Amino acid sequence: MIIKPKVRGFVCVTAHPEGCAAHVQEWIDYVKAQTPIAGGPKKVLILGSSTGYGLASRVTAAFGSGASTLGVFFDRPSEEGRSATPGWYNTISFTKAAREAGLYAKNIMGDAFSDDIKRQVVETIKADLGQVDLVVYSLASPRRTHPKTGAVHRSCLKPVGTSYTNKTVDTDKGVVSDITIEPANSDEIADTIAVMGGEDWEMWIDTLSQAGLLAPGAQSVAYSYIGPEVTWAIYKNGTIGLAKNDLERAAQAIDGKLKASGGRAFISVNKALVTQASSAIPVVPLYISILYKVMKAAGTHEGCIEQMHRLFASQMYNGNTPTFDSAGRARVDDWEMRPEIQAAVAKIWPGVTTENLEALTDIAGYREEFLKLFGFGLAGIDYEAETEPHVPLI
Repeated sequence: MIIKPKVRGFVCVTAHPEGCAAHVQEWIDYVKAQTPIAGGPKKVLILGSSTGYGLASRVTAAFGSGASTLGVFFDRPSEEGRSATPGWYNTISFTKAAREAGLYAKNIMGDAFSDDIKRQVVETIKADLGQVDLVVYSLASPRRTHPKTGAVHRSCLKPVGTSYTNKTVDTDKGVVSDITIEPANSDEIADTIAVMGGEDWEMWIDTLSQAGLLAPGAQSVAYSYIGPEVTWAIYKNGTIGLAKNDLERAAQAIDGKLKASGGRAFISVNKALVTQASSAIPVVPLYISILYKVMKAAGTHEGCIEQMHRLFASQMYNGNTPTFDSAGRARVDDWEMRPEIQAAVAKIWPGVTTENLEALTDIAGYREEFLKLFGFGLAGIDYEAETEPHVPLI
């Protein structure tokens, strides 16, 4: 079938298998062009491995330090007349490339919150790897079925305490408008923490530890975002921010456990980027569009793969230890949060309208990066040609 992008709201409902493969290859080529990461991880478990920072972590570990990687992800395969999700195609492409390079790469597809997937991971590590020296926790899900209670928790993106009004942009139509979001109630807050907080990360580390699968000195990292004040009501101080606070609580608890064997756990605060998750957050896409323009002009713009390679190469390995902030978090959002960058964004923000969106922001770059997530707009791909959407997982 001929696969074209079909954007509905903040998601593209189609994905191009050859385009996704080309996107993954771009990331692999970037990492291979860098100096190998000395002392990097060798056996890595990535929870949430198919897109975004999780996939970038996997590419960096495999092609930056020759790591064996076990990826856990939840994506939808193709159906009759319908392509698979991009994570499905990304995983196949990464796995092929890793195995061709002589690297171990295996995948487990399913609900990472469940006890069954944890059991499958334990069995696979025991059989194939023995132990792992890095656990990357990069899950992004709108809901979680609690493995102990059976309760289904659904996250929401809302402010806390009072309603919030600010500018946002329809990235597909290019319309800038004000949006008002009503505050979350107590149940919505609790549900968002249950989905996006740190309990599941702790469960994973406890499961691996009890099975003896964490190597001496093993590290674990989870990803977060803070951002500028203009996004705080919907992010840092909103429901998702409260969930991230719980993730930080978990990081401290896990760190205490791993330190006993010379390891550590921490949060890495990363840059605002176009991802499937960030596209769903009101206000944030407009901020990213302005940020991209400013950081590209300054020569400091990074994408997912550049961010993760910098985290591994300058913070975690190569003889380095993370430079933590006062809350014990590593900060690879440091270039984004430079005062001169934020001052430039703040100067542009009030004046953005539908009419001047293209001139004042990098909305074109935002759209380009968004479509690349789904395998569209990659050089060398004939998007007018028939392609096979039904690709089996390997």
